[in-house]
Amino acid sequence: MKAATRTVRLELTEPLRISRSTTAARDAVWLSVEHGGVTGHGEAVTSVYYGLDTATLRRSLTDVSRELCRYPDPAAALESLRAGELAGGATPPAVRAAVEAALLDLAGIRAGRPVHRLLGLPQAPVAATARTIGITSALDAAAQARALTASGFEVLKLKAGLPDPEEDIERLRVVRDAVPRARLLLDPNGAWTPRQAEALLPRFADLGVEAVEQPVTPGDPEGLAALAARSPLPVIADEDAVGLEDVRRLAGRVHGVNVKLAKCGGVDAAQRIAETIAGRGPPQIRGGRTPPRNRLAPAVHLAGLARWTDLDGHLLLAHDPWTGIGGEDGYVRTSGLPGLGVAPRTVRPERRAAVGAP
Repeated sequence: MKAATRTVRLELTEPLRISRSTTAARDAVWLSVEHGGVTGHGEAVTSVYYGLDTATLRRSLTDVSRELCRYPDPAAALESLRAGELAGGATPPAVRAAVEAALLDLAGIRAGRPVHRLLGLPQAPVAATARTIGITSALDAAAQARALTASGFEVLKLKAGLPDPEEDIERLRVVRDAVPRARLLLDPNGAWTPRQAEALLPRFADLGVEAVEQPVTPGDPEGLAALAARSPLPVIADEDAVGLEDVRRLAGRVHGVNVKLAKCGGVDAAQRIAETIAGRGPPQIRGGRTPPRNRLAPAVHLAGLARWTDLDGHLLLAHDPWTGIGGEDGYVRTSGLPGLGVAPRTVRPERRAAVGAP
């Protein structure tokens, strides 16, 4: 097998503000793996929160590219990856997820089967995805909500976590009045103390919020579980549920966990998490804040496992370099093509930087 990497700049249509940061652009590092004239693609995206800058991703993926050349085919490489031999040690989970995605894409294309079929999931997933509205004015949030529901979005996720929580309450109230039939999710990204959360959650429940993600500062999973036991609305663990061991500690003690492939390490890890929490709180499949279709595609193939699906990051981009999973009408779906079912658009040269691999 041969492998190579390439870096592409991703710009958002408009900056996305959450409680801890505002994002206007990120870098994506593509991994392409070729075998027998067929190429599979995976991708990792920079993240300040997880300490993944462009140089770190490029270095790590280039190192894996060299390792991949030792394997005779994608099946052997996948087996080694899942055994912890390929991309093991200190390799970031986002990189392992990108490697697994490229190998699954390649294996699926060579077999003539979509990835969900390779994984033993017979039905082609079609799922209503939440659409994120960042922290903005109440009137702007309401205008976005009206436009999105008119386009077909049934689930809206509103970011929260301003220094004055009353502003968050007012914004939710205005949005609820604007789109009374929409399903609303809330995500403060860990902005509140346990005392604040306990006071605020009943008020958000009264506004019809369906669930809240990581309401309190991460790092105290016991406190999150205690809050969930008293909460009038479902509490979903996010930053406190990174990998399988975190999920095992919280399974049955929170109402659900956020399964992000770049956070947990990929499709295989996500399936093990889903098995672990089966019957003890549903998963929410997420793709991250601003990933393009290529990085979202593996999660789309798992969408049938989730109660909530949050795979709208590609819709926030000014230019998505990939096609293939839809979402503009409020629903993500696989294309039906072999592999991940995505295809690259033409990438503008000024957004491209090549990194060699043997």
